[in-house]
Amino acid sequence: MTSAPLAARLTAPSGPLFFPVTAYGPDGGLDLDVYRTHVRRGVEAGAAAVFACCGTGEFHALTPEEFQDCVRAAAEEAAGRVPVLAGAGYGTALAVRYARLAEEAGADGLLAMPPYLVAAGQEGLVRHYREVAAATALPVIVYQRGNAVFTPRSVVELARTDGIVGLKDGLGDLDLLQRIVSTVRTELPGRDFLYFNGLPTAEQTQLAYRALGVTLYSSAAFCFAPEVALAFHRALRTGDEATVHRLLDGFYRPFVELRDKGRGYAVALVKAGVRLRGLDVGEVRTPLQEPAEDHVKQLARIIERGQALLQDGAAR
Repeated sequence: MTSAPLAARLTAPSGPLFFPVTAYGPDGGLDLDVYRTHVRRGVEAGAAAVFACCGTGEFHALTPEEFQDCVRAAAEEAAGRVPVLAGAGYGTALAVRYARLAEEAGADGLLAMPPYLVAAGQEGLVRHYREVAAATALPVIVYQRGNAVFTPRSVVELARTDGIVGLKDGLGDLDLLQRIVSTVRTELPGRDFLYFNGLPTAEQTQLAYRALGVTLYSSAAFCFAPEVALAFHRALRTGDEATVHRLLDGFYRPFVELRDKGRGYAVALVKAGVRLRGLDVGEVRTPLQEPAEDHVKQLARIIERGQALLQDGAAR
């Protein structure tokens, strides 16, 4: 797949962008059968794309072999119905290796994670992502967060690079993002460059991102509450402010407040939610840890509340 078709398929998605968790069995190894079920259910529920082995999928915890097995399984389950993108990260050499493994496994694109730990300058960061983009024919979305924060000028250079089609923002600095969007628009008129809201539980901030023209966002909540995530996405698209506010107030804000009670809950709590909905995807791998039992009980009540809110809305 070339970058243009992927960009076109992501420009006006029909549903949320799905970031599946990675399933492990009782022995801690991959459970590809369960993983396939998780991906297939997400696609059938209405996901517009699958981002396999990214943050929610514990990219950091997977061996290269496990990574490729998961990406291949996701591509096979999607079967061309929606694009499948895979994470690629660490230092340049490893990021290139993961990119090539993803291409071999049938991925349609890459989400390029920040380099491992180092605080690099802008020139070095741009060179890193250019090498990742040059390593395969896959379109690349660059993930801004942590130690990979770009100036507007650097994003212009990335947008000029063959194969780099977008920027996912996990920083949350809207002033910087507005300047990035404005600079790319000014310096590269007519360039179709994609922007994504990549903050944890992105629905919570999506109204603010939409004001900047950013309509794409990742949805971890789709993993365990696809009906809520779909309703929220539809309400945003159609301008149904009453539903947006009802779900923000009754589901997303309580979930975010619970998520913030534990380190690593942006992954561990999502995985607990998938288990609560009846699919045993196993526990998180270390160094992450499982949520406290009381927090899982609170999550169950939040999920029930989200479902009730949908019923209330349908009855109106």
